[in-house]
Amino acid sequence: MLSEIFYWVLNMSIIGGLTGLIVALLRKVRGLPKFAVYLLWAVPLIRLWVPFGIANRWSLLNLISQYTTKTVVVWALTPELSATNCVQAAESYFPIEYKTDLLQGVFELASLIWAIVAAAAILTAIALYILTKRELRDAKHLSGNLWVSEKLTSPAVYGIFKPKIIIPAFISEQDLPYILAHERIHIRRLDNLWRVVAVITACVHWFNPLAWVCLRRFFADMELACDAKALAILGEDKRKEYASALLNCAAGRSYFASAFGGAKTRVRVEHILSYKKLTALASLAFAALAAAVAFVMITNAMGA
Repeated sequence: MLSEIFYWVLNMSIIGGLTGLIVALLRKVRGLPKFAVYLLWAVPLIRLWVPFGIANRWSLLNLISQYTTKTVVVWALTPELSATNCVQAAESYFPIEYKTDLLQGVFELASLIWAIVAAAAILTAIALYILTKRELRDAKHLSGNLWVSEKLTSPAVYGIFKPKIIIPAFISEQDLPYILAHERIHIRRLDNLWRVVAVITACVHWFNPLAWVCLRRFFADMELACDAKALAILGEDKRKEYASALLNCAAGRSYFASAFGGAKTRVRVEHILSYKKLTALASLAFAALAAAVAFVMITNAMGA
């Protein structure tokens, strides 16, 4: 049973890594809204968790299915539900019967190693989260969900269901409105929840270096998208003040907290100072482009 799970995890990891690489390249497209890129990260996330998908002749996988993958039909009705099989180490799939006894032995051993390391990685992440929360127990309440701590080096949102905005003691009053605008967007978008999901996903696919590369890019795009939304609310004329507030915050980072200074500061400052609000027509065009890209990446190749 464990080897069967790992077989499909390995297949999902290959396709998820491929779609993550495509999103990582798309994020370099000049003019593409940061929020659109942030949303596109949902595609590799789904690919890394869901082994099945709807078959579609416009799928990107149709281009490579004849050479490197096989489409396994799960449900032959319309729409056709299929699984993309990159490994192709089995004769049949439900249940999996491997082509040779050697392959079966390899997958049984590999699945055991995968499960042990994945469990250890997830437990380590949980332990780090608990330790971080304990470090902030002495934070002082200011008002609402705003707290201050002597131990923080950068403002951040902690918690998922009852999030708190915790700021360092050195934050100046003039920087506070820009920090709060940023962190409240994180709260509205449930970014800490998606951070946890992303970290767990990387732990499950620990053997795939692309999973870790995508994790870093996802966190960076989360901050860039949040900056863009904050500037849309505050106004373009506040770009310099917003950038100044960012520079005044040390670049403290946490995998479980949405930090105001939590991505590469130089890159964020460049995007902040060059920010221009999109017109309604441009927003619609980019939304259509993002939807089309997501559609061709999230669907599977047609069955043979």
